[in-house]
Amino acid sequence: MFLRVLFIAAFGHLAPPALAASAPVIVFDSIDGGEIRLDHLRARGPVLVVNTASLCGFTPQYDDLQDLSDRYAAQGLTVLAVPSDDFRQELDDARAVRDFCATNFDLTIPMTTITHVTGSEAHPFYRWLAEEHQVVPGWNFHKVLIDREGELVASWASPVRPTDRAIVRRIEALLP
Repeated sequence: MFLRVLFIAAFGHLAPPALAASAPVIVFDSIDGGEIRLDHLRARGPVLVVNTASLCGFTPQYDDLQDLSDRYAAQGLTVLAVPSDDFRQELDDARAVRDFCATNFDLTIPMTTITHVTGSEAHPFYRWLAEEHQVVPGWNFHKVLIDREGELVASWASPVRPTDRAIVRRIEALLP
């Protein structure tokens, strides 16, 4: 309260609250080569970004991620898998991850290369989540929903399945 009074006394008004920061231009390296631009994905519709790991107890959630993509991609949803070894449960290289996911889950959703999601080496997307929204994955398969404007809609912890009603409702609300 003291700072508010001091600000009003100094400037004669109270500045409006800062708007939530939308995602900056974000580029991921694709597991298939090339790049994945988050702004290009958002142009189609909402994006569900999930940090993944091949050797995690939550790895069966890949089936749900693919199911969401199969159900809603035609309406604009993109599900983006971001393999990470930050929790020491990912395979040694991107090719092994891609082959594992294709063989075991018939995964067709876009995937990044193995990417840091926590700490000082975190990818710019995850630094943005941490700095602007105080969202930091606590484990593999943390889910983040971004709308077409690049705003964070919601995030869910690892145990929440991608096809959980709470997630599906939020996705459906963003679709045409």
